[in-house]
Amino acid sequence: MWYLCVFYHRLLDYRRPEVESLAELFGGPGAGDAVEWRMPENHHEDSPFHFVRLPGDERFAAQVANRSLLVKGIYELWGHGTTYEELEKSVMEYPDERKLPYLTPESTFKIVVDTFGKVMSSQEQNEIMKSLTYIPFKGRVNLKKPEHKFFVIETDDYGSNNGLPPVMKRTIFFGREVGAADRHLLPMYQLKSRKYIGPTAMDAEMAFLMANQGLARPGKLVYDPFVGTGSILVAAAHFGAMTMGADIDIRVVRDGRGPDCNVWSNFEQVLAIRWLVGVGFLDLLLIFDAIICDPPYGVRAGGRKSVLRGEDGSSNTQFPEHPCFKLIYSCEQILSFRYSRVLLTMVKVAPYTEEIKKMAEEQHRDFRENHQKWLDEGNLHSAVFSPAEPAPDGKSKFDRDSKPKYRGKYV
Repeated sequence: MWYLCVFYHRLLDYRRPEVESLAELFGGPGAGDAVEWRMPENHHEDSPFHFVRLPGDERFAAQVANRSLLVKGIYELWGHGTTYEELEKSVMEYPDERKLPYLTPESTFKIVVDTFGKVMSSQEQNEIMKSLTYIPFKGRVNLKKPEHKFFVIETDDYGSNNGLPPVMKRTIFFGREVGAADRHLLPMYQLKSRKYIGPTAMDAEMAFLMANQGLARPGKLVYDPFVGTGSILVAAAHFGAMTMGADIDIRVVRDGRGPDCNVWSNFEQVLAIRWLVGVGFLDLLLIFDAIICDPPYGVRAGGRKSVLRGEDGSSNTQFPEHPCFKLIYSCEQILSFRYSRVLLTMVKVAPYTEEIKKMAEEQHRDFRENHQKWLDEGNLHSAVFSPAEPAPDGKSKFDRDSKPKYRGKYV
C-alpha cells in the first residue's frame, strides 16, 4: 500500500536508508528491497514529503514509523491538491470503505494542521479545520489521547529562495496518521547527561540511526571494535540487542574514571540493566549479527579519513571494499562546507575463506612495510584503495555530486 511519508528536515542522506533498513528488520530478508519510493509532483528529492510503498499491512507501516528517528509521520493519504478546492475533491473521491471505519460515533479523533516552509497562525489553523465539513466526522474530539489523528499539511510555493528544498507549487495533503517517530527517547540518552563520555563519544541520534541500519533487536549480538565509552552499544541495547565491545586502550573500558564512572555505569544509568556481554580485548573468532562502529578518523583522532569536500562542496570519495561484503548504503553527514563524515552500511555476501585470509595478510604486510613511504610521497590513499568500478554513466554509484545547502545545522 502507498503512504505519504513525511521526514524531519535533517540528515537527508539517512532518511530512506533508515526506512528500508527497518522494513528489512520487521519484514525479513528482501523486505527492504521491496520498498518503493516516488516524489509528489513539483517536489525536489530533498523535500521531506515522499510517497512510499511498504510491504505488509498497516501494522507493518506503524512498526517502521514508530521505530524510526527521522520519520515525522507515515499517513494514509486521503487526498491532496494545490488548493483547498482540489483537496476537497480528492478527499471526496477517496473510497468510503477506507474512510468510514475511522469516522464512527464511538471513535475519538484529533485534527492537526501542520506546515513546511511557512508559518500559520492559530486563527488560520482553526479556519482550515472548520472548512473540513465535507468529511463526516461523527466521533468525539480528544486532544490528549485520540484513537485517530488526522493531519492537514501545507507547503508554500516558495520556489528555491528560502533556504529549503525547492517546491514550485503549493501542495496540501490530508491523511490519517499510521505511525510516527518517538524522538522523546533522545533527551534521555543525550550525552550531556551521561556519567562517562569521551571526546569522541557518538551523539545519541546518530547512534540510534546506526543501530537501526544495523538491524539491532532482541536476540541479536552486536559488536563494536572501537567501543570507547559505549555510546553505540547503549543505543543497540536500547532496542534489546546483546552487545559486546573492544578497544585498543584497555584503560577506557576497564578503569574509566572509577568504579562508578565507566562503560557499565552508562548502561545502568539509561537502561537500568547490564545488557553488555563484555568489553575488553578480543582474540576470538566470534559470529556477530552486526558490527556497528565509529572508527578513528579526522583531526580528532590524528587521522585522514574525514571526507574532504571540494571548493564547490562536492566530494568524490572511494570507500573501503571487501570481497565478502556488499556496500548497500552510503549516508553522508555534512559537518561543514569543507568536511563531512559518511556512514557505510555493508552486508555480508560471501564466507571468509582461507584464500581471502591469505590475500588480506599479504596486503597488511605490504601496508606495514610501505605506509611511511606512501605517506611521504603523498599517494597513501591511491596505494590503499583500488579505483572504484564506474557505472554505465561513468560515475560510481556512491560518488557525491555538489549538494545544495539548506537551512538547519544538521541537514
